[in-house]
Amino acid sequence: MKILFIGADHEVTGSCHYVEANGKHILVDCGMEQGEDIYENYEIPINPSDIDYVLLTHAHIDHTGLLPLMYARGFRGTVITTDATRDLCDIMLRDSAHIQMFEAEWRNRKAKRAGQNEIVPLYDLADVIGVMKLFHPCHYDEILTLEEGIEVRFSDVGHLLGSACIELFLEEGGVKRTIVFSGDVGNINQPLVKDPTYLTNADYVVMECTYGDRTHEKRIDYAGELADIIEETFNQGGNVVIPCFAVGRTQEMLYFMRKIKEERRMRRHLDFPVYVDSPLAVEATNIFHKHMINCLDEEGMELIRRGINPIGFPNLKIAVSSDESKHINANYESKVILSASGMCEAGRIRHHLKHNLWRKECTVLFVGYQAVGTLGRRLLDGAENVNLFGETIEVQASIRKLDGISGHADQQGLIEWVKAFKPKPKCIFIVHGEDNVCNVFANLLTKDYGYKVAAPYSGTSYDLITGEVINEASGKKIISQIPEVKKTPKAVYARLIAAGQRLATVIRHNEGGANKDLAKFADQINALCDKWDR
Repeated sequence: MKILFIGADHEVTGSCHYVEANGKHILVDCGMEQGEDIYENYEIPINPSDIDYVLLTHAHIDHTGLLPLMYARGFRGTVITTDATRDLCDIMLRDSAHIQMFEAEWRNRKAKRAGQNEIVPLYDLADVIGVMKLFHPCHYDEILTLEEGIEVRFSDVGHLLGSACIELFLEEGGVKRTIVFSGDVGNINQPLVKDPTYLTNADYVVMECTYGDRTHEKRIDYAGELADIIEETFNQGGNVVIPCFAVGRTQEMLYFMRKIKEERRMRRHLDFPVYVDSPLAVEATNIFHKHMINCLDEEGMELIRRGINPIGFPNLKIAVSSDESKHINANYESKVILSASGMCEAGRIRHHLKHNLWRKECTVLFVGYQAVGTLGRRLLDGAENVNLFGETIEVQASIRKLDGISGHADQQGLIEWVKAFKPKPKCIFIVHGEDNVCNVFANLLTKDYGYKVAAPYSGTSYDLITGEVINEASGKKIISQIPEVKKTPKAVYARLIAAGQRLATVIRHNEGGANKDLAKFADQINALCDKWDR
């Protein structure tokens, strides 16, 4: 019974943890790294085809984004998560595949002219469709038996529609252990979603610390702050461009826009147009409507009981097609533009930045976390020029940030969440935070609250029965930030290797089968080898 830390260790994105118990192999999250990648990640120690289960805390790409790649490499196990997370993953992973396929196509046009090899995406839409067939959705608070000695329960953690902390109940050799994975702990008093659930029992806790070194600003009047920024910008004749995560933050901003209009928070421009320019955000909003009854907080439910759509209002405009997106900037009327991605790394937001960053009458308003190395972070840090679509854009627009709007608990919120465990866990593992933040939060829990705490680097493993370290990694930094170019021959050969590994797994699964069936299987494999043996 052991845990191995794979991703989001002394970093914020790319969450992935590997648990082995009773001969079964389990991943908790399988995320894609976004922004600057500082530390090398330890490889998953087994073939993807040998993974039995993947448990997902929520749908954000930094927790789910490599699942289709695992499928492409032979994973055919079971993915378990909440109903809402399953629905959100369906659209978010498709979007991730489309972005990668589009960028590969764009780069290949340039590579072909330069006589370079073709580049392929990590995965394509077929891999997304394949992995989605492996999903088995569940409800909050129900205990699921995966195997003898392995049970799991998902509880609402208040970060995003469908988000959960995961309790994994393990028994091996007569020894029982409960390990809790926090996922991303939600901020309290967020619009739409419920406050995080507080669990009370765990032997081990794997806990995020995104904001473990700071406290959010005291609760402000978000609608009032937002109304002031919009009115100030409109009075100058500009647009308010809001880079917005398509899932979660976009719906929260729509909630605040409705509130501004309903409560008449602006002296002028009250009928201002709001454009949602993200097909993904539109689909996500439909999923929010589908799951409102089960997932909304009491304030949202009260609006529904009164017949009010919490995220709908007059002059809300939806842009789905590329022509509709282009028309937004061809129209010189002052407007609010909500567009993905939230960190400005891809998607239509980059087009809106190209059209508005150079205009000093405009405002670019950030309402979410910006990881180190992303375009959003560079803008917040005061970049004077940025490169978009091969063109240098001078930053003249006002760059603003609404502090306190966060889907993550701050330091005090994290402390309150972990203090609910009685008695204290045997160890708290700190993950999902920038390098210095992990250290600060780990020291705080140790010195001020008396917890046994570890902040593991990728590659560190623990025996969950004895509590002892099996291997302690030191954290190997990446020397070059230049990504390796994936060329078609190498990528396709890797796919062939993955197919061979899956075949080996299938052979093992057939141990003990009828001799007749095994002989037929062996003949089929040998015939295939005879055809391709060179």
